[in-house]
Amino acid sequence: MRTVLVTGPGGAGRTTVAAATALAAARRGRRTLLLTADGIPGFPDGTEPTEVTDGLWSARIDSGEHFRGELLALQDQASAVLDLLGGNRLDGEELTELPGSCELALLHTLRRAAEGDWSRRGHELLVVDLPPLREAIALLALPGQLRRYLRRLLPPERQAARALRPMLAQLAGVPMPAQWLYEAAARRDAELAAVQALIEDRNTTLRLVAEPGPAAEDALRTARTGLALHGLRVDTLAVNRVLPSHSADPWFAALAAQQEKTVERWYEEWVPGAALCEVPHLGRDPRGLDDLARLDTAAACTVFEAAGTGGGLFEGDGLAAELDARSPGRADDPWWIESPDVPDGLDGLLPGARIVTAPAAGDGDPVLVWCLPLPGAVKKDLQLVRRGDELLLTVGPFHRIVPLESGLRRCTVSGAALTDGVLRVRFTPDPGLWPRTG
Repeated sequence: MRTVLVTGPGGAGRTTVAAATALAAARRGRRTLLLTADGIPGFPDGTEPTEVTDGLWSARIDSGEHFRGELLALQDQASAVLDLLGGNRLDGEELTELPGSCELALLHTLRRAAEGDWSRRGHELLVVDLPPLREAIALLALPGQLRRYLRRLLPPERQAARALRPMLAQLAGVPMPAQWLYEAAARRDAELAAVQALIEDRNTTLRLVAEPGPAAEDALRTARTGLALHGLRVDTLAVNRVLPSHSADPWFAALAAQQEKTVERWYEEWVPGAALCEVPHLGRDPRGLDDLARLDTAAACTVFEAAGTGGGLFEGDGLAAELDARSPGRADDPWWIESPDVPDGLDGLLPGARIVTAPAAGDGDPVLVWCLPLPGAVKKDLQLVRRGDELLLTVGPFHRIVPLESGLRRCTVSGAALTDGVLRVRFTPDPGLWPRTG
């Protein structure tokens, strides 16, 4: 299944473009499901997939309903502990959702679309209306982070000792974690793994929506680094609410000229790595299916294949550009390793690594250089810390903990440098850990 995650700076019209993209695909014969937390004029308001028009279904994400259901279920599972502590049960009517519930509800809905009962409906394309750009990047990183927390707090291998828990509880004088807690953690891990697999699938890409202007330029420039840090690929930058280029009104003409300069810079920054689609301003807020269809038919798109040969705008491609199921999303390995002298045993210790021959750094021990593309990153905003078998990366407001491959775990970090938008981390094999031959 092809998945398109739609996000962009707040107020750019990402929900409208997400709906117009889903409709564009359905009009071209793709069975499409749209997920959104916001109401869309002319669309059903139910939380189950409901047909909007031929080939298009939509479902609304209700975070309040999800929060109440999850908390009441947890309360039932922990009933024995609550009774022991003399706690009073909470009723669904008195529950008010807490911050963060929207993100968890969206992840839950993604799981249903990926492998639950919804996945059997035969949808070919899933379009997801995400929160604003900064929050969306954090959301897409959340499944991996939560799985890491679960493994640290409740290691699966500890479950093997469940037969000893009654005796340990008597010795320690405190109750040990109940079996239901480990079972609940295992279920949550499986659910998060399904969502993480969907996000990391090669057929999953992001579609950015931005209204041309200085604020959007800054937001996209910052977010581009975060997207690269998490290995997310943008298939299309949808430039929304583009004004006509010619007007007799001086104020209107100046605003259109400012937009035009921004769009020109975006062509330089984003194409040919992504398509760029210009969506015109209708002169009012779009309402209903007819207006959404008009956004598609009036849009003009430069796809990245054509852009690489100097191609210009292609009328009619519209918002359906880059929705082919064969369009690659994430690269199998967005990072690579350079080595002037590949040490013995590297192939076995770095399975799947892309080895690039680099100029020799001089005499001495062989060096592995792990290359991580971070376009837009600034050295002063970059922090790099190795802790055990993990690399802690912070780039401005974005943070990621990257597990090292087995080969790099046998090395020490001997330096790092940020040049031309690529972070190069130098690893030197540790003689005490690297396998010896001969």
